Amino acid sequence: MTRKFFVGGNWKLNGTRDFVETFVPILNASPSENVEVVVAPPSPLIALVRGRLREDWGVSAQNCWKVAAGAFTGEISAELAKDVGAKWVILGHSERRTIFHESDELIAEKVAHALAIDLKVIACIGETLAEREAGQTLDVVYRQLKAIAGKVSNWSGVVIAYEPVWAIGTGKVATPAQAQEVHAALRTWLTSNVSVDASSSTRIIYGGSVTADNCNELAKQGDIDGFLVGGASLKPDFVKIVNAKL
Repeated sequence: MTRKFFVGGNWKLNGTRDFVETFVPILNASPSENVEVVVAPPSPLIALVRGRLREDWGVSAQNCWKVAAGAFTGEISAELAKDVGAKWVILGHSERRTIFHESDELIAEKVAHALAIDLKVIACIGETLAEREAGQTLDVVYRQLKAIAGKVSNWSGVVIAYEPVWAIGTGKVATPAQAQEVHAALRTWLTSNVSVDASSSTRIIYGGSVTADNCNELAKQGDIDGFLVGGASLKPDFVKIVNAKL
């Protein structure tokens, strides 16, 4: 099955209204042939970005809570993100896992709630440097994926993002062979634990210091279906990453 290339731009806690007004026109003028692109600004900017961004590109929230409303100061609900223009949400990012101590179980609950209201999910998994050096990479990503898979009945609304924690924002990048090895293992896990259809159709993207300089070699790998991009998504070079398969 041919899987459409997918590139997400995670702005993290960056961007202002002025930035949107100057940067988004650059994105709007860029080519993006046979690729699905999603931009994830901070939540106060979702509506503005959706109003300025080209219609063929999507907008994502960077996080959401596991219920629709309530006494959860500082949180954003999946319902609210969707109401202001998001069609996607990033869940399980390593910064949520490590800085905010979100568990596999909590992330899975968030995934379930987002999917229940037809908000699509970029579900992130990945190991730390200590876990990789201890030979635990596959044990960790299988555990994280198992929790998420337990809450998913329809995989058409899910993109899996493999993000080795040691390569996020560090300038270190998994080699194409290292990334491909994990992506292929994840696809095999889906075949064995979910279904052949889910394995063949679900896009597994790579995140971890992806840049315009390394994206083309990574994109050549058979099981790498795109990227989740951090810092480089805030620069004009993001357009080169979007078009890594051209």
